Amino acid sequence: MDNRNNTIAGWVLFAGICALGLTIGSSMLFASHNPEKPGFVIEDAEAGGGAAASAVPLGNLLAAADVAKGEAVFAKCAACHTIASGGANGIGPNLYGTLGEEIGHGKHGFAFSTALSGMGGSWDFEKMNAWLTSPRKFAPGTKMSFAGLSSPEDRANLLVYLNAQGSNLALPAAQAAPAAADGAAPAEGAAETPAEGATAAPAAEGAAAPAEGAAPTTPAPAEAKK
Repeated sequence: MDNRNNTIAGWVLFAGICALGLTIGSSMLFASHNPEKPGFVIEDAEAGGGAAASAVPLGNLLAAADVAKGEAVFAKCAACHTIASGGANGIGPNLYGTLGEEIGHGKHGFAFSTALSGMGGSWDFEKMNAWLTSPRKFAPGTKMSFAGLSSPEDRANLLVYLNAQGSNLALPAAQAAPAAADGAAPAEGAAETPAEGATAAPAAEGAAAPAEGAAPTTPAPAEAKK
């Protein structure tokens, strides 16, 4: 009887050791590890830096933008859009000559969402910049799944690239730098304005004032003629 109990206890202990070994082995085999190189990140203008509006006017950004850099930014759009003249529509419409066109119409019968087709107006730089910032905010209910471009410089570069593809609209004028704030010190070398009510200086530079209390000088009488 004792031998049987010892045998059962031994098998139970052996089974426990096997189960523990399997648990340790499977945890090592199926452990999750972070990838050495993260995958492609889709920018979201609604989270992070894109939430704050750019302080630089759009006209100034466009004046400094680069078409070649814009073509590189367009690579993010190429999965859904073509841009060559006469190019076919894909998941999204062909974008050749889009700037200046009516919003949500044309493009060889592409099925735009009512969010765009019912908006009215034409694509200009301001509207396209707002669309690229956040399509969902510009046209709630749009079928566009792209979250947007948070970088104002990326948007400006993409805008001048789109404009060069069959649109060629005149860029909005850049704005001049703001004037100096009130109370700023006068420019170096500027003449100071006399205080209100101040006595004007004598016209002749360096003219000496008469000594205090001095009698006025009278001309000497001419010598009597003999």
